[in-house]
Amino acid sequence: MPKDSDTPRTGMPRLRKPDATDGASIWALVKTCKPLDENSMYCNLIQADHFRDTCVVAEMDGEIVGWVSGHMVPARQELFVWQVAVSPKARGMGLGRKMLLELIERDASDDATQLKTTITKGNDASWALFRGFARAIGGDLTDEPHFECDRHFEGHHDTEHMVTIALSDPTKLVRAA
Repeated sequence: MPKDSDTPRTGMPRLRKPDATDGASIWALVKTCKPLDENSMYCNLIQADHFRDTCVVAEMDGEIVGWVSGHMVPARQELFVWQVAVSPKARGMGLGRKMLLELIERDASDDATQLKTTITKGNDASWALFRGFARAIGGDLTDEPHFECDRHFEGHHDTEHMVTIALSDPTKLVRAA
């Protein structure tokens, strides 16, 4: 099972685990990817350091152009994806899907039977990414309101829908580019 993509195809970003020195570059990337929430630089540094096994960076010409942050939910067989960011320089390459595939193929994700993420109804790009990812792996996608606008965000943020994708046997993945 691949841990990092060693040699990218010409023009394709190299996928790898992040490290703490990537925190500032990840933070700068997220700031360019509206409507993603801009967490603190320290948050991205901690993710890159403490959760590196369940995060992915995409690097092209020495620059971080993609980021997936995630973690295994404690005491569950769920891999939660917090953010997916792709630089405008790397859009249209299917990079988001490639990073998600990389993530579910890692040893750290072996126990996951479901991938979960939250998406607001108006985030069309995220819906398209995760629907396409579910099709690529042959997994069913469901969603339901989870963190609600008034109940959880006191009216300051749109309702986040919990998206659940059943993960199939990784040896049977459809490797659609």
